[in-house]
Order: sequence, then structure tokens, then C-alpha cells
Amino acid sequence: MSRVRILSRVTALALALAVAVGAADAAQSERDFPATPPPPAPAPTLDVPTPTVQALANGLQVISVRRARLPLVTAQLLVRSGGERDPQSLAGLADLAAHLLSKGAAGKNAPQIAAEAEALGGSLDAAAGWDESAVGITVTTPNVPQALALLSDVVRRPEFSADELKRAQAQAIDDLRLELSQPTALARLVASRAVFGDGAYGHSRSGTPASLAKITRSDVQALHATLYRPDNAILVFTGDIAPAQALSLAQASFGDWKAPAVALRAPAPGNAPSALPALLAIDQNGAGQAGVVAAHLAPPRKDPDFYAGIVANAVLGGSYSARLNEEIRIKRGLSYGASSDLDLRRDTGLWLGSAQTKNPSAPQVVDLMLGEFARLGAAPVADVELAARKATLIGGYGRSLETTSGLAGQVGDLAVYGIDLAEIGRYIQRVQAITPAQVQAYANAHLADGAKVVVVGDAAQFGAALAKAHPQVRALSSDAIDLDSASLQPAAK
Repeated sequence: MSRVRILSRVTALALALAVAVGAADAAQSERDFPATPPPPAPAPTLDVPTPTVQALANGLQVISVRRARLPLVTAQLLVRSGGERDPQSLAGLADLAAHLLSKGAAGKNAPQIAAEAEALGGSLDAAAGWDESAVGITVTTPNVPQALALLSDVVRRPEFSADELKRAQAQAIDDLRLELSQPTALARLVASRAVFGDGAYGHSRSGTPASLAKITRSDVQALHATLYRPDNAILVFTGDIAPAQALSLAQASFGDWKAPAVALRAPAPGNAPSALPALLAIDQNGAGQAGVVAAHLAPPRKDPDFYAGIVANAVLGGSYSARLNEEIRIKRGLSYGASSDLDLRRDTGLWLGSAQTKNPSAPQVVDLMLGEFARLGAAPVADVELAARKATLIGGYGRSLETTSGLAGQVGDLAVYGIDLAEIGRYIQRVQAITPAQVQAYANAHLADGAKVVVVGDAAQFGAALAKAHPQVRALSSDAIDLDSASLQPAAK
């Protein structure tokens, strides 16, 4: 018998054996696993001490949560101001200022500050969000006094050197140009502008290439002098530290920080009427895919229906198995992922549903996304679906509290928005109490109408179909829009 025939017979036997084994495995799987997934396990219980709130004479609020299981402490200084304080023509100023805090302070340059933090076993992290700017560090318990002294230096005595500013601007502009070349990123930014108009939340918090290029050292210094003040700040400690120690350390490093005599003015309203249409199609010529974003105005963080809102978002698009991804990716294969975000801020918030898809399927994704927004308010969510989404929320929240830095983030968020700090331990109970009727009512109140939809991609492949389905669509070119303008129209020269 030839070698070829022997190999063929061996191959056939191997294939037959594989089929038999596969059939046996399948039969075993049918016996071992139920046809539907088991219900979520009971919600875990949280053991989070109620935070202790104290204050220094200069107005600095000091919050501490003791968790002594490990000899670690996170110290985070929060300023109750962020991107909403950017001047109209200088989007990204607050974010740039926060980034520069650790790039030179109190006579030390950026490498020296980084080396000092590393010697303490930590690293300084600084960033600005909406309504807050934060600098934090996590170290072992014996190193907390030195870490707090370093934190005080970068918060109170930054140098904002011209060289570091120039370097930070160049890097931020490069990053933004890359980000805005992505259809979904551009669509999200334009959708936010469509919802908030020229309100304080309407611009790009990271800035635009044009706005960042305008920022001067005096702009950064002026913003720091205005916003970084003890009566506009919160110092959060979490981990192996007692309240008395927290207050003593805060006094040692921040007690001589003087509050300006002039009170800080209130921020401008977050949103303003927008002249942009309900549906925008932005041509990004040659884009390989299209980004589809649907946005709604949402209530503020302190809204009594906060928990109904986050559960509604979990049902709509907060996880892989949520409705948007189920309809757009899993059932139809139109995207690698569709999701929604609920971004709640001081005086308003933002719902964003988003997906990236093939250019020709963009009109279909628009209709699917709007359909899912409407369906959430049309009928109550089934109990089994709601239970699964609640389990996802609760599991994510529990994981966020496992580290001292995660705990500091959750406590700091409550403090910035003036929410009872005892809510840190009530989250599971509040989420579990949300009913299908509450989710439906929330969706009807906030998602039933008024959506702003933005599609960005190669309009030659979807523009005609989108206009046929939605005649009110306005077409623009990505090369002709001004992201620093509420109307997206460049200023007349």
C-alpha cells in the first residue's frame, strides 16, 4: 500500500474519531449545562465605613475613609472646577493646566517630581474632568507625610514653564488630530455641541487643535490662580489612616494655603439652546467606516432619579449583552460594538448612544439606535433582563471599591456634587430597588424625543440613503466645520 493511501486512511480514522468525540462532548454539554444561563447570584454586601468629613480654617474640606486591611493610603486633592470653566475661545485650558501641575513645581522639574514620587512607591496622576480637577497619589502608610508634601507642592506651587507648556500643547494637538480622524470620536464631539450649544459643557473638554494653540502661559497661570484655592477644594484620604491623622496631615501641608478675599463666581450654565439640527451628516471623505452617535440631554447628578437613570443606561447599552449591542452587533453584525453612556454633571447631563459601522449601513444603524431609545420607554423591562443588568452594575461598583484609589474616586465624586457621603454604602440597595416601571418612566421623560443624531463617515456611501429616510438631515464637510463654534460655522474673516 502506498504511503499516500496509508496517510489518507489514517486521516479518515482521525476525522471519524474527532467527530465521535465531538458528538460525545456535545451530548455531555447538553446534560451538564442548562438551556438558559442561571439567574444572577444574590447581590453582595458592602462593608464601607461612612466617610468622616472635617475642614480646615481656610475652607479646605477633608474627607477620610478608613480601611486598615493593607498599609496603603490614597490622597487625592480635588478642585470643584474643571472644563466647564474654560473660556469660550480656550477650550482645553483646564485640562492642560491640570496636566502641567506635575511638570514642574516648587523648584523641581518634571523628572525630579516623578523621581520623588517613585521613591515613595507611587506616581502622581493629574487630570481635569467636567466640574472637577484632581491630583492623586497612592503610597504605603509610612510615606504619607512626604507624599502629601509633594502633592501640596504641585497643587499650590506649579511653575507652568514655557518649555513644558509648549511640549504639552504639541502632544495634545497631535493626540487630538489623531482622535478626531476617527469618525465616532468626531461624531461624539459634534453631538455634545448639538445638545449643549454654547453652554459651558458644549465645547471639547480636551480642546481643539485651534484652541490649544492659542493658550499662553499667562492663561494657565490665571486659571490656576482663580480656581485652585482651598475654599474650592476637597482633600480625600482612603485606606490605612484615621480621621485625626488625616486632619493633622492636611493641616501640615495645606493649613497655610490662603483663600482669596474675593468669592469665586458661579460657573456658567452647562447648556444653552442649540441651533444645530436634529440630524447631521458629516462627510469625512475616504473614512473606512461611519460613526453614528445619538445624544440626549440628561438630568444633573443630584437628580432624585439618578439610580433609575443608571439602571436604564445599563439596559440600553451599558454592557456587551445590553440592547444596543444585542440589536446592532449580535443580531445583525453591523458593528464590532454599540453602547451607551450616561454622563451626569453638576447642572445637567448627557446621554450618548454610539456605534461604528460600515458606511453603507449607517442609515440602518441610525434607525436601530433611535428605535432602542424609544423601546425603552414603550414597555417595561422584563424582570430577568433587569436582574442581569443590575448584577452588572453592582459587580462593577463593587470592583471599583476594591482599591484605595477606586474608593477615593467614588467618595470624591459624591463630594464634588454635594451628595450625602453615606450613599457610598447604599448603592447596592438603591440599584436593587429600581423597578421596571421606574426605568420606563425615566426613559419616557428623557429619551422619548429630542435626540440629536450625528453621522460621520464617507458620505458618498450613505448620504443619499440617509436623506431619503430622513429628509431633514443637514450635510456638512469635516474640513469646513469649526469645532470651537456652537454653530460649527467658521467665523467670517
